[in-house]
Amino acid sequence: MKVLVVGGGGREHALCWKLAQSPLLTKLWCAPGNAGIGTVAECVAIGAEDVAGLVAFAKDNAVDLVVVGPEGPLCLGLADRLSEAGIKVFGPSQAAAELEGSKGFMKDIVWKAGIPTAWYGRFTDIDKAKAFVREKGAPIVVKTDGLAAGKGVVVAMTLDEALGAIDDMMGTKVFGDAGNELVIEEYLDGEEASFFALCDGKTALGLVAAQDHKRVGDGDTGPNTGGMGAYSPAPVVTPEREALVMETCILPAIRTMAAEGKPYTGVLFAGLMFTKNGPRLLEFNVRFGDPECQVLMARLKSDLLPVLLAAAEGRLDQVSLEWRDQCALVVVMAAAGYPGSYQKNTVIGGLDQAGAVDGVTVLHAGTAFNDQGQVVATGGRVLGVTAIGDTVKQARERAYKAVDALDWQQGFCRRDIAWRALARDGA
Repeated sequence: MKVLVVGGGGREHALCWKLAQSPLLTKLWCAPGNAGIGTVAECVAIGAEDVAGLVAFAKDNAVDLVVVGPEGPLCLGLADRLSEAGIKVFGPSQAAAELEGSKGFMKDIVWKAGIPTAWYGRFTDIDKAKAFVREKGAPIVVKTDGLAAGKGVVVAMTLDEALGAIDDMMGTKVFGDAGNELVIEEYLDGEEASFFALCDGKTALGLVAAQDHKRVGDGDTGPNTGGMGAYSPAPVVTPEREALVMETCILPAIRTMAAEGKPYTGVLFAGLMFTKNGPRLLEFNVRFGDPECQVLMARLKSDLLPVLLAAAEGRLDQVSLEWRDQCALVVVMAAAGYPGSYQKNTVIGGLDQAGAVDGVTVLHAGTAFNDQGQVVATGGRVLGVTAIGDTVKQARERAYKAVDALDWQQGFCRRDIAWRALARDGA
């Protein structure tokens, strides 16, 4: 099979790395890719949101399956255009991608499906939004309705913080048009985890859970980011809880989307909060998490390609998956200053030494080659140092050993990835 992966981040490197291992694969492209992806796939200079360019490339090269990594092109209708051209695609239609494209739409579907979630309100008027916050009090959560690269969420612990977030999002428009509408919802207390399921429009196949670390600093301090590290399995998501999440969150969503005439295919990412009253859905996303995808691919024993094809062809009921019992952990190396402003084009050394650590794969996110052929940092989140081990402690030790082998003065990482799991183990 000839496969095109769309995107150029750590998630896409993980997908390409795993797809490249498939005996069914004859050719693998990635658009636009990055310096690391170029070692396992042929990178194509087409932007992830250049829908017309991607469709033309897929047609010209007789691509058998397109795997869409990020949410942006899905919300722009890439899957629809590919399907119209007769090309199989793993990823939801534009209508179904609204589950991530509009937090308001997502909450309405979740409410309709009877999925346990936080109470909420939708607002296009700044004064009404503020009145709602004053009525409900803090802590409370303020979100942009539209896409904001994983950053349009403020967990406000005080009333002033919530009102300030409304001013920033809807008044100053720090996230642009994404803040034209806000979703304001109940603050849920508990332990967060990410759960993933593959969907084919009619049914769903559960994957495994992971736990992400959203805040930039150790001890979950500082501003939210796109994710500073993750690990899997997540001890908070027991097999019993996985079954409960499938029954109360994933399958009702699939049934409701089908009933709405927007059947969902691709991967459905459920952000969950495990409260004292049971699991509550925080949000749905329409793609693999980044950096959760890195640990999922490290743990997946099965060939990924036939499973993604089965989802695209509507026959997920014919496949099953096998997982490694081992733990996987990823430490994100980011550019100093992230998630604020940061320097670009700094040279990264020691990549071979880091990759030589037992059980480690260094996955690239924001990287490119400079004119001298050196790998340079081009984004905020730059590398995903991914390790597998018999225990979470061993995986973590391997990942940080690899981090310490890197020579990149302008990079930083959190040093406490998987602290909750280690605290459970007493390690």
